[in-house]
Amino acid sequence: MKKIIIIALMTLACNVQSKDAKPPIGQPVIREGDLAIKLVAAFKLGTTTDEAEAENIMGNIAIAPRNGWIADYPVTPDIVGELRQSISDAADANRLNVKKDDAIKIFQETITTSKLAISGNTPGQTSDKGPNNDNAPAITVINNYYNTEGPPIVTYYAPPPDYVYLYTWVPHPFWWNSFWYPGFYVLGDFHRPIVIHNRVVVVSNHFLYPRAGNRIVRVDPMGRFRGKTYGGIAVPHYARRYMYRGGPVRGYHERIPVVEKRHK
Repeated sequence: MKKIIIIALMTLACNVQSKDAKPPIGQPVIREGDLAIKLVAAFKLGTTTDEAEAENIMGNIAIAPRNGWIADYPVTPDIVGELRQSISDAADANRLNVKKDDAIKIFQETITTSKLAISGNTPGQTSDKGPNNDNAPAITVINNYYNTEGPPIVTYYAPPPDYVYLYTWVPHPFWWNSFWYPGFYVLGDFHRPIVIHNRVVVVSNHFLYPRAGNRIVRVDPMGRFRGKTYGGIAVPHYARRYMYRGGPVRGYHERIPVVEKRHK
């Protein structure tokens, strides 16, 4: 009995800690394609493990980032806000089989189980505060992380001076648990293979441009934040037409030039 009580108390302590914990220096990475698969299952819209099919299922009921799904792109705080808004609109329009409050709850639970404790703020909203905040770890902790792990794809803390040029500041305010952030940093150019659930996938801001002979183009973080439409994957956010999904760049990591500078 004592052992059961101790385990229960340890579990409760972990849960309390997680709710009060600040985000890590490198935001946990979840690709939009993987999130689409999770949302299809969460809303009971079908059964699929194919990200293209999942994105199309969600797109058919107008649930997508406001400039379309990009399978290999990481889910950033502004994308969370845009998806939350599109889910709210879909519930209001009776395109989901649940009510609005339940739909938002399902979405938030899906985000949380993906290790993203992000909430708040509407698409396109900008912060009136600069990138500095009071929640950052000590500068020595940040420096050690960059020197050991390299530059994270997404971070909420100001990068060390030697790495600032690699990043774009996106002024989308949000909450991580009980901590408020005026925006986030994202690498301006990245294409990395990572392992998720024993499979190798790519996280990238490069994608195929179908309308230009499948030319590979780069997604600008601020351009996407401002609602820029990329040919072949989206329509303007004010349009009511179908939002096309973005195609992943298969095998591109084998021939992309190295553009990220890593310091030792």
